[in-house]
Amino acid sequence: MLKIRLKRIGKKKQPSYRFVVAQSSRSRDSKTVEEIGYYDPMTKPSTVKINVDRAKYWLGCGAQPTDTVAQIFVKEKLLKEIKKGSVQSKGREKKKQKKEEK
Repeated sequence: MLKIRLKRIGKKKQPSYRFVVAQSSRSRDSKTVEEIGYYDPMTKPSTVKINVDRAKYWLGCGAQPTDTVAQIFVKEKLLKEIKKGSVQSKGREKKKQKKEEK
C-alpha cells in the first residue's frame, strides 16, 4: 500500500521534511516513489510547499496520508476533513478501554 508521509532531512536539531509517496512497508528515509513537496517547521510561520496536482493524483490513486500529513493537507485545503478518530493516539484509546472495563 502506498502512503503519503514525511521524510526527515536537514541537520541535527534543525529538521525539515519532504512530502513523499512511498511503500508503507519501507522505512522512513528509504527509497520513495515520488517527492511532492516540503515542510519546514523551523520558520515562523512554518513553510509548506506542496505540488497540489501530484498530491491530488496520488490521493486519487489510493495513497493514504499519515495522520500528520492529513492534518497539514486539511490546513492547506487539500482535504476537506480528517476522518473522525483517525488522529487520536493509540495510547489514549487503550486508556479509555481500560477505564470502561473497570
